[in-house]
Parts: sequence; C-alpha cells; structure tokens
Amino acid sequence: MIHVENLTKNYGDIAAVDQINFEIQKGEILGLLGPNGAGKTTTLRMLTGFLQPSAGTIRVKELDIDRHPIEIKKIMGYLPESAPLYHDMLVFDYLNYVADIREIPPDRKFARLRELGDLCGLNTVMHMPIAELSKGFKQRVGLAHAMMSDPEILILDEPTSGLDPNQIVEIRDIIKRIGKQKTVVLSTHILSEAEATCDRVVIISRGKIVADGDIDKLKQSAGDTSLIHLTLQRADSDAVRQKLSATAGVKEVVRLDAVNGQLRITLSVPSTRDLRGEVYRTVKQTDWELLEFYQESRTLETVFRELTKEN
Repeated sequence: MIHVENLTKNYGDIAAVDQINFEIQKGEILGLLGPNGAGKTTTLRMLTGFLQPSAGTIRVKELDIDRHPIEIKKIMGYLPESAPLYHDMLVFDYLNYVADIREIPPDRKFARLRELGDLCGLNTVMHMPIAELSKGFKQRVGLAHAMMSDPEILILDEPTSGLDPNQIVEIRDIIKRIGKQKTVVLSTHILSEAEATCDRVVIISRGKIVADGDIDKLKQSAGDTSLIHLTLQRADSDAVRQKLSATAGVKEVVRLDAVNGQLRITLSVPSTRDLRGEVYRTVKQTDWELLEFYQESRTLETVFRELTKEN
C-alpha cells in the first residue's frame, strides 16, 4: 500500500533521513522505532506530504506523492506528537468544526461524530472545553480529528508520549481496534508499546534503517550471543570458572560474583545453539548445589539497544 524507495532528507550537511527503503502492506500496524533524533518524525512528515524529500520516492496506492499530493492526503489521517487543537472550544464544537472542514455531508456528520465518540471514548467529555481535558483525552480528541474523514491510512507520531500508564493502555486499545480496519503507521520510542501494538517494526538509527521485520524474528536474528545465568552453592570460584569455560560451546564466563556464600555466574553462549543441557551436565558431574539456572530471553529492548548503540 505504501512504497518508500531511497527516501532522503538533508538539512545542510546533515542527513536526517538517509536513503531508507521499506513497504507497508494494507491492514498492517507498523511501528517506526528509534531513539530521539533518529529521523522518525521527519520520515512521517515526508510520508504525509508535510515535508518535501531531498531525494527518493513515496508511492501510496500507486500514486506518487510528488504528482498526487492532494489525492494521497485525502486517504490519510495524521496525528502529530502535539495534537493541533483549539483549546478554547468545546470538544463537540471542535469536532463539528473539523467535520465541516473535511466536508462531511450534513446528513452523515452527526452519525460520524457519534461513531468517533464511541471509538475514542469521548462521549463523557463532549460538553467540556478542550483546555480542561487531561492530556490523554486531548490525544483522543486529536485521534478523532485524524479519523474524521474515515481515512484508509492513519499516521501517528508518538501517540502515547507523556501519558500515564492507564492512558497509554487506553490509547493502545483504541489503536488496536482501528488497526483491524485501517493501515496504521506509528512512531514511538516506548518499546513495550510497539511490542503490544504492532504487527511489524522498522528500527531507524541516525537516519538509516537498521532492522525491519516482525518482533519475534528480530529477537531471534539480531546479535549472535545469548546469556545463561546460574547461581551455585558449595562451589569454588576457580573450579567453576575452569569447568564452565571448558564446557563445549561456551564462549566465556562474563560474570562470576560471590554473594552471601553463593556464586552468581553469567555465561556467554552462541544464540544459535541451546547449550543449557551441556551446562547442566557439567554442573551435575560435581557436588555443587544448583539454586538457579535460566537462559536470558532476548527482548525487543535488548535488540533495540544493540542496533542503535553509538559506534
């Protein structure tokens, strides 16, 4: 549905976005992840036609954004990080005003306002001035604004930024409901949000894409090392280091600490092999007491840090 090829945005000598390529399928919820300053917002602004790329192409439903910007904007809804609201207006009056701007037919307008009130949970605050709403409700009003014309594609820039945990869950649930019918692209640096909401993620760092895929595959593919953690009792640290280092497949003992008569050990092993059986058999051959034993699961946070860390 959206095809991006060699997309670039330069500010002087600085490449905020540097020749990125990706595709977004219809009905997909795509998360654009990256640290602050990675180029996420710049990318979204180019996707929505608010910024002119320095180079590259963007096609939406086979329409080129350079030649058909109005047609593309008509099928997109966009919520920037700070929702552009008129704070002195009542919620209902503001959404009614947006409906008029979007040229919603009069015989359809109030039904659409009711639909958005239900979808975004705004029915209890329709009579209130926007200035008196919490940030979470302001985000909901902005989301209703972006959804007013029933767009096929919804672009959300940091939709949960600055919200408390309850508000984050509420906005996440709304996005997931919308994602059942729309194509959604959202940027975030809250990794738990991406993991809970997105079908696929694109990780961008310093203007370049460093990973693209579904979350489970990224966890499996990124990096070549996993960690095994053990806690032993009645064990000598030198003997432990010698025996575990000699276990077939173990790269190294990266940590060995003595705490209250116990040894806490971390082993570095290849992520492509499961060496827990070999490690357990090594321990079983001794008289050490095994109190704790597990392999650290790779998380999206682990992958993100590996891919976006500074050189």
